[in-house]
Amino acid sequence: MNFRPIGDRLLVKRVESETTSQGGIIIPETAKEKPQEAEIVAIGDGRLLDNGERVRPAVSVGDKVLFAKYAGDEVKLGGEDHLIIRTDEILAIIEH
Repeated sequence: MNFRPIGDRLLVKRVESETTSQGGIIIPETAKEKPQEAEIVAIGDGRLLDNGERVRPAVSVGDKVLFAKYAGDEVKLGGEDHLIIRTDEILAIIEH
C-alpha cells in the first residue's frame, strides 16, 4: 500500500522496546511504556511558508528518531501500528 503524508507530517513506526530490564527482570506488556523511538517510513512534501516556498523535513525515510511522548496520531496500515507526527514533534535524530 502506498501512503504519503501531507505537508510537514511523517509516517513513523515505533521501534519495539526491550522486554527485560538491565537486571534481567521480564517486563510485562501492561507495565511497559510506549517507546518514543521510531523509524521514519514516509515523509510529506514539507511545511508551506507564507511566501509559497516549501521547507523539506530535515529527516529522511529510514532515519531513527526520538519524538515527544504524546506526539502524533495512531493509525493501523497493513495490519501494523504506525504514528503520523509533525516534523516539529521530533526531538532528535538517533545516529549509531
